[in-house]
Amino acid sequence: MVSNTREIALEQAIERHLSGLTREELSTSPSATAPGPFRIGRPEDFDAEFALDTRFFWQFLERTQGKVLDRLKTRNPGDWQRKIVERLDRTIRQKGALHLLKKGLSVEDAHFTLLFPAPLASSAASVHENFAANIWSVTRQVRYSRANPGEEIDMVLFVNGLPLITLELKNPWTGQTARYHGQKQYREDRDPNQTLMQFGRALVHMAVDTDEVYMTTRLAGPATYFLPFNKGHNEGAGNPPNPGGHKTAYLWEEVFQPRSLAGIIQHFMLLEGKPTDPLAKRTLIFPRYHQLDVVRKLLDHAATEGVGHSYLIQHSAGSGKSNSITWVAYQLIETYPARPDVPGARGADQPLFDSVIVVTDRRLLDKQLRENIKDFSEVKNIVAPALRSADLKAALESGKKIIITTIQKFPFIIDGIADLSDKRFAVIIDEAHSGQSGLAHDNMNRAMGGGEADPDEVDPQDLILRAMQARKMRGNASYFAFTATPKNTTLEKFGERQPDGSFKPFHLYSMKQAIEEGFILDVLANYTTYKSYYEIQKSIADNPLFDTKKAQKKLRAHVERSQQTINTKAEIMLDHFIEQVVTPKKLRGKAKGMIVTQNIEAAIRYYKAITKLLAERGNPFKALIAFSGEKVVDGVSYTEAEMNGFPETETRDQFDKDEYRLLVVANKYLTGFDQPKLTAMYVDKKLQGVLAVQALSRLNRAAPKLGKRTEDLFILDFFNDAADIKAAFDPFYTITTLSSATDVNVLHDLKASLDQVGVYEWQEVEDFVTRYFAGEDAQKLSPLIDTVADRFNQQLELEEKDKIDFKIKARQFVKIYGQMASIIPFEVVAWEKLFWFLKFLLPKLKITDPDQDTLDELLEAVDLSSYGLERTKLNHSIGLDSSPSGLDPQNPNPRGYREGDPEKDPLDEIIRTFNERWFQGWSATPEEQRVKFVNIVNSVRAHPDYAEKYEANPDPFNRELALEKMLQEVMLKRRKEELELYKLFASDPAFKAAWSQSIASVLKNPQGM
Repeated sequence: MVSNTREIALEQAIERHLSGLTREELSTSPSATAPGPFRIGRPEDFDAEFALDTRFFWQFLERTQGKVLDRLKTRNPGDWQRKIVERLDRTIRQKGALHLLKKGLSVEDAHFTLLFPAPLASSAASVHENFAANIWSVTRQVRYSRANPGEEIDMVLFVNGLPLITLELKNPWTGQTARYHGQKQYREDRDPNQTLMQFGRALVHMAVDTDEVYMTTRLAGPATYFLPFNKGHNEGAGNPPNPGGHKTAYLWEEVFQPRSLAGIIQHFMLLEGKPTDPLAKRTLIFPRYHQLDVVRKLLDHAATEGVGHSYLIQHSAGSGKSNSITWVAYQLIETYPARPDVPGARGADQPLFDSVIVVTDRRLLDKQLRENIKDFSEVKNIVAPALRSADLKAALESGKKIIITTIQKFPFIIDGIADLSDKRFAVIIDEAHSGQSGLAHDNMNRAMGGGEADPDEVDPQDLILRAMQARKMRGNASYFAFTATPKNTTLEKFGERQPDGSFKPFHLYSMKQAIEEGFILDVLANYTTYKSYYEIQKSIADNPLFDTKKAQKKLRAHVERSQQTINTKAEIMLDHFIEQVVTPKKLRGKAKGMIVTQNIEAAIRYYKAITKLLAERGNPFKALIAFSGEKVVDGVSYTEAEMNGFPETETRDQFDKDEYRLLVVANKYLTGFDQPKLTAMYVDKKLQGVLAVQALSRLNRAAPKLGKRTEDLFILDFFNDAADIKAAFDPFYTITTLSSATDVNVLHDLKASLDQVGVYEWQEVEDFVTRYFAGEDAQKLSPLIDTVADRFNQQLELEEKDKIDFKIKARQFVKIYGQMASIIPFEVVAWEKLFWFLKFLLPKLKITDPDQDTLDELLEAVDLSSYGLERTKLNHSIGLDSSPSGLDPQNPNPRGYREGDPEKDPLDEIIRTFNERWFQGWSATPEEQRVKFVNIVNSVRAHPDYAEKYEANPDPFNRELALEKMLQEVMLKRRKEELELYKLFASDPAFKAAWSQSIASVLKNPQGM
């Protein structure tokens, strides 16, 4: 007998863990009762009209609120059930099921509790008894549709007859995955108009397999958007291996347990939007796994270890920190000590903390806290601001439980905490957002002796630490610091000390995971330095198809910060932004860019240059500038408000308007500025460490509604090199590719190689692209792709190695062109057409080689690099270091041992001269180039015709012909070992002539050998 790996096995595993039995086991013993916390539901008890398990719904009300129910029965003996169910249905359609689970149902003069909340540590015995009376149930194969009565959903979890979670289960062992098939089933086969599938009815819909979980709170047909609900693995997406079972077992072993689900309903789930809005316009929030995990771990640690601890929560942009902070803040108010003797406890029936102080510069977080607390707390007005130590005392005396302050006012609050030594505080620090408080920040900086320095340069982590270190910290507060980019000092202050003396965060949600899960975009995917942009321009300089006058004009910029130089750089930036962002209407014509300058003076000069250039072009859009305080440049005083024409406090909101497309900054808005429409950044400033990560990450905000993709992002850096940026990202970011040199000719080579295989005819490419962009039905497009795929898979009878070679090159073409399209200042229509054709063809090309997975992984490491670098990377993938130490990546080029200055000889000079002209992008090191060159020279010398037809030939013309023939034969024989070299030799006449001349020079001067 073999193992049961079918989908039903996963259903049974979940059902058995929740209830202790399966439906099949229960059917053989009808008198048996499920020993687990869940009851096994019967599909026939499900009412599809009202999405209700009627057996358990009425059973719950009869057992727990029978007297209230009797009053309705007496007055409405004939239709009391219908009256209750219709009132329930109407209320859910107006306010959602979450409202009823939290607030209960009122029918005439009766009020029914539909979910008894989970008890707190201090709760009375009756609260524990009520919670135990809830009926949790699991039902398989639920027929939910009235339109198609045979349609079934795999599994539904209920509480007291009300549906909580629907599940579509898949099994990767049989080729079905939650990532694709489960989501597809919800999008295409689950009617969102049926009651169970309507928004606000079930709390969440999950696609689950043995490896991954995806969730959504709103089914909207093809537009349904799923979020991962996974733990993360190796600081990336997915789930770790589970020695005790399936990778996703945490879902039913932890998350689906009654206390857990009740806690999510009571303390996590939110219905965002105005209460007056229709339900369809509101948003239902279900926590992602890492949010649930961090909040619960923080609360548990505080309850068991007491007051006086520090916690560092390293959560990347895209982690949903605002909600995480809201959930932590509210639930810390209700955290009770696990034992009476934990530090800071004043008895098991008293909350551990008197108040929670949230330190943030985000106006939105203040508003969000106030609004969300209304949903959670019976007492509404428990949130108050505090800007002085006296405010803190006043807020406490008036019963405020959550007190909000700014990072700039934090030193005064620290004093207040020290003065109120009889009180216990939880201090949540949202440090990642700074540089937006204008003159208040400026005044503070001057008071601290900052003089005329840019006030926006004050780092929030430094400010927090300075405030804490300048005062003797008492044990009456616990500190919870949220940041995406902790400095070493922050780690030491808030991190957990390890046995070896190192420090690590209490909880981690990495940039890698956020990118892999799709919550932020990879800002380094299209990063290029000014040097590489120069090389792109230069790589086409000798190509007669392109006008290079404009490119050459742009390359006159120097490093001086003169207005003239800034004007030149500004023109390069504006040209790129208009040609690659504005004209293509990226993000549906709403994409924006940011220019990052060295200091406020440079920002003012850039702003003047940009506005002048825009005026010359008829002002197609406007630019804004952002800096704090007042700055004198060339004898003229400037402020942000005067230059923009409106108050400094409005800059953020004004920039969101369509008329403003560029924002010029020095330090302000480099951190804590969430503008999802940003896609381009032009950097003329030294960026390093945390600032580099924070600044470049302004582009990473996802914008699904605008169709924002990684390919839309572009960074042009005039100041830093790729190695510096890599070093900055290493400690926080574990997987990326960076390019410091780009050669467009790799696309010519790849296309030529693909064309000659004969898998497709160019007319087929033209036909497909024409139909695709004409919006033809997919059924008409499929035959075009299928015909070509069949030619590749069957008809051509290609050897496996040739198939692999073709598919690698095709993938490489798609990847590189997709990234290059926003960089190259010209258009090759054939590349664009082939790009779209291959994107659809690739998934249908079948490779059976067992090593193909490895090849695909290697291919993914290829980035925007020259042809030679691409080859080297297949042997040595360069990625950012995933280890906590943040070590620099190794040099990709193999190098031999060298001591002292190398001795020069004629051959070195010949190779150097040749390489400067022809091999800017050759991956080989100088020593390797020398070896290759010498080997070919020796092969020519060893040729049978060398002595007679070349060395002893007095006729220079015949000697040249003889050398050409011998060199051709030598290169042909060595083409397998030196394919890169042979391609250049065979396809580029200028290269061939220069190569032949260099070989001849060495043959004339043998002393260099």
